[in-house]
Amino acid sequence: MSAIPSSYLGIIEPLIDTARGIMERGESLVPFAFVGNLTTRETYAVMLDTGSDARKDRSAETIRQLAHGHQADFVFVIMDAWSLPPDKMSKVNEILERYGSIGASPYRVDVVAFSLETRYGIWVAQVPVQSKAGAKNARTFADPAFQHFAEAQGRFVDLLPVKDEEGGSSGTLH
Repeated sequence: MSAIPSSYLGIIEPLIDTARGIMERGESLVPFAFVGNLTTRETYAVMLDTGSDARKDRSAETIRQLAHGHQADFVFVIMDAWSLPPDKMSKVNEILERYGSIGASPYRVDVVAFSLETRYGIWVAQVPVQSKAGAKNARTFADPAFQHFAEAQGRFVDLLPVKDEEGGSSGTLH
């Protein structure tokens, strides 16, 4: 399975459009996670605190607790971030050693990062941020091209509660 199932697209596409609208109005994009249950059709928003590693850990734990309490089927995260251009990716360790972080390097690229965690894997996309033509301080981004990962690691993965193998997922896929 490589494409995001349509049942999730119907939920995340308006959230992506909202994030784009925020940036196009010249406002800062606040990092958020959206925790949802396909059966109840309820989605809960969690503002992420990314001020330190400890705060990030607390945000991830808050998401896990909310996902468990509402028997969530997905977690969708939207945040601004820094990345490297493709021609610098092979030098990431050198860049980190020299500058201390991607954000402190002259090679950094502002991106909007998206991740959708479901019981069927994780889909991730990073989209470069661009200035919006004709608008002061406004920025925008293109439609994300998600890639499917069967496994991923990091603070903001494995956020969903474990479900019984018998019961499977609580929602329909397509």
